[in-house]
Amino acid sequence: MDTAILVLRLVVGLYLIGHGTQKLFGWFGGPGLDGTTGWLESMRFRPARIWAVNAGLAEAGGGLLLALGFLNPIGSLMVASAMLTAIFAVHLRKGWFSTTGGPELPLTNLAVVAAVALAGPGRYSLDTLLGLHIPAPIGIALAVLTVIGVAFAFASRKPAAATARAEVA
Repeated sequence: MDTAILVLRLVVGLYLIGHGTQKLFGWFGGPGLDGTTGWLESMRFRPARIWAVNAGLAEAGGGLLLALGFLNPIGSLMVASAMLTAIFAVHLRKGWFSTTGGPELPLTNLAVVAAVALAGPGRYSLDTLLGLHIPAPIGIALAVLTVIGVAFAFASRKPAAATARAEVA
């Protein structure tokens, strides 16, 4: 079981680090912070620059914590915040599979981080090495705060009519 969790943590965590650094620094052919900011502006997130930094840090930082098995479930919750936002803001209205732009990949990432958050990071983790354990009530409180944060992200979006009027002006 510990080896299986390690494989999940490493593969998904490393890909998420890459995905987040695409957003933040333009690495691996990504848009960088300016491109990510423009993309989030086009989806009406305000202030887009703050949400761009937040998205990149949630993916890269959460991916790093996940890969290392450090401070579980904080890394998983960081990733979950980015994946939930991506699913509802971008992917859900495009069908179910990635071939049509649907939520297949972010939903898969979400399932992996939920499994690691619930099962724990396993024996081959920094948490185990350092003897760290975040108590369940704190993990639950952090999960609730994550959902509130995602809701706040959507609440920060400008209404479509206001965006359309601004583009005309």
